[in-house]
Amino acid sequence: MKKHLVIAGTGHAHLTLLKRLQAITGMGHRVTAINPGPWHYYSGMGPGLLSGRYQPRQARFNIMKMVQDRGGQFIEGSVIRIDPDKRHLMLHTGKIISYDIVSFNTGSYIPVEGDIYGSNHVYPAKPIERLIDARQAIETRFKKNQPIHIVVAGGGAAGVEISANIRRLANRSTPHVTIHLIAGRRLLGRFNEKVRYHALSSLTARHIHVIEQARLKKIHAHSVELTDGSILSADMVFMATGTRPSSFFRDSGLPVGNDGGLLVNDYLQCITRPEIFGGGDCICFNSMPLPGIGVYAVRQNPILFHNIVASLTHGTYKPFTPQKTYMLILNMGDGTGIFFRNSWVWKSKLALLLKHLIDSRFVKSFQLSGEGRDR
Repeated sequence: MKKHLVIAGTGHAHLTLLKRLQAITGMGHRVTAINPGPWHYYSGMGPGLLSGRYQPRQARFNIMKMVQDRGGQFIEGSVIRIDPDKRHLMLHTGKIISYDIVSFNTGSYIPVEGDIYGSNHVYPAKPIERLIDARQAIETRFKKNQPIHIVVAGGGAAGVEISANIRRLANRSTPHVTIHLIAGRRLLGRFNEKVRYHALSSLTARHIHVIEQARLKKIHAHSVELTDGSILSADMVFMATGTRPSSFFRDSGLPVGNDGGLLVNDYLQCITRPEIFGGGDCICFNSMPLPGIGVYAVRQNPILFHNIVASLTHGTYKPFTPQKTYMLILNMGDGTGIFFRNSWVWKSKLALLLKHLIDSRFVKSFQLSGEGRDR
């Protein structure tokens, strides 16, 4: 019997599924992909998009055309609720989509208290498109030749890379730019001490003011207030304070982990609803909670594709086995990267070149549908 597969969110973990979609539609199954927009941007190149190292066409996938060219239907929208008993998805427009099998890769968002996302000077690190908007806003301010005060909230990898790449962008122009990085308790506190040393040295050498033992408390029109009572001028505020999945899994009564991510088994299936799959930032891996880094979503790619096909054809599933160690490279915005894997840490131009080669090869392998046109 032919079935209806719904792909909710077209993030990194779904790219193999989308690329090989014709293997499913060719069997006569119906496929619908739902995403907030026609493009998906590769998060690994986000800081480079902000600094101008990359142009949008170098870091995105034309999801809508990829789906349509392979026999699927594309719907621009967002899922806000699931009815697992009726196998229905409700979109933000009120439209109901039925499914036989559904897979979620809806990513995550940065939770912020208060209604600040409507402010035109606050930029969350996700979605990546907001970093492109931020770059354009900074360049517009540069043209006015006025000083700019920028605050970045978040002392993790995202906060470090955003701060560093804002400095790279600022160095290309004449206005004076003040950058404060609000690092929380400690900059890169969960990382190897050598990584922290290299990052802190690089940031401070380029006059990025790192503030530890304080967090962002409140955002005002032209300033921010910190938990230590200090007030900083802020023409632009970047939020990189950590992400969490959407609440619609919990709200829909599905099992979730501590962060609200869909709880999945080794086959990336919901532990109580085998017709529901998921990958990337929106899931909680039942066997072992995983850090929110892109390498796991990338590695889930072929597993999700295989297991969804197996579900459609009554085949055999493959387990996803997370790697115990992984490599990360921070883009420090000065032509160098900080490479680290276990206790091996080094900072050099070669590290950034390695990151560029890895990221570019991954992106090009899924750029199949006219990504070269500028936004």
